Amino acid sequence: MELRQTIRTGIRNIRRAWWEPGLMLALSALLVAAAWLWIPAPLVENPVQTELLYIQVDSGTHGMVRWKPKTMVERQTARAIVDHMATLHKKNTLCPAHKALEGRPMTVRFLDPPLHEFVPTEEADIEKLAKDMNKSVEDIKAIIAGLHEFNPMMGHRGCRLSVTYPEIAEMQTRAVIEAAINVRRETGINVIPEIMIPLVGEDKELIYVKKIIDKTAKEVLAENDMDIPYLVGTMIEIPRAALTADELAKEAQFFSFGTNDLSQMTFGFSRDDAGKFLDYYYEKKIYEFDPFARLDVAGVGKLIKMAVQLGRSVRPDIKLGICGEHGGDPSTVDFCHQVGLNYVSCSPFRVPIARLAAAQACIRHKND
Repeated sequence: MELRQTIRTGIRNIRRAWWEPGLMLALSALLVAAAWLWIPAPLVENPVQTELLYIQVDSGTHGMVRWKPKTMVERQTARAIVDHMATLHKKNTLCPAHKALEGRPMTVRFLDPPLHEFVPTEEADIEKLAKDMNKSVEDIKAIIAGLHEFNPMMGHRGCRLSVTYPEIAEMQTRAVIEAAINVRRETGINVIPEIMIPLVGEDKELIYVKKIIDKTAKEVLAENDMDIPYLVGTMIEIPRAALTADELAKEAQFFSFGTNDLSQMTFGFSRDDAGKFLDYYYEKKIYEFDPFARLDVAGVGKLIKMAVQLGRSVRPDIKLGICGEHGGDPSTVDFCHQVGLNYVSCSPFRVPIARLAAAQACIRHKND
């Protein structure tokens, strides 16, 4: 009885969170936010072939289990909630996105933000959660306080969440593969999901999470008597990942250079706080441009070029691109073309600029 009641409570929380307008707004920002541009090699011959082929979809996180399950009851409860999350994510996000893309590739980035971003902060919300979970307000506040980090952007986020809570990777994988299966059955569209693991800095992290993905995908495909190919890749957003890209390429089928995080970790300052002093750097000619708007080719670019060479030395056909606001900057697009990247990602309103910049880069470097 206790288990059933706890599961029902958890599922109610998920449903409430999913439909709450404020969280839906945040979800919209995470989901169909970034359009991807394909810059194929043949583009050198025909610059106007640039086509909008990608939509990046970040995994939904509403109703995430906030505690570390210890007892058997808590673990069973966590499993029930995680399974329900997979159903919601598949139905409300992945299936519609696959249908809209009509067979074009879709990259699904696994959960990236730190956990503290998904806990309530208002007193009324904390009290409601405590009541629903049959816990005291003090217990909930203690859990929230325990999730707080002094530097969350370099803390418990990205692939580290799946290492700590493998259920998160299982849930997201199940949602991704089941969505692909459903869309193929309903429409006949051949869907090839591309799963992207964020914030990897060590090849053993990638190996660990990829094993979870492959095991879960195999189970889901067997359950449905279906064979659907999928790709597993990683984001290169930590300098160490760029330096060890040859090791990562043994497991990853594609790289996406997360230039927002890669820039801040290379420069050693937070993009959220740097605005307080960067104007002085521009004024005194220390920096000539905002390193978060235009790629720092001399530093960050050197890491990307090195990672491209290392990755292709192990996997010649590896697919390479960047994601972040840099993807909408013409000079950055030109650099991406020169180092041999296949695609760039940018915000939807930057798509026309990025497409034009890609075509211009092809013409400019036609004889290189």
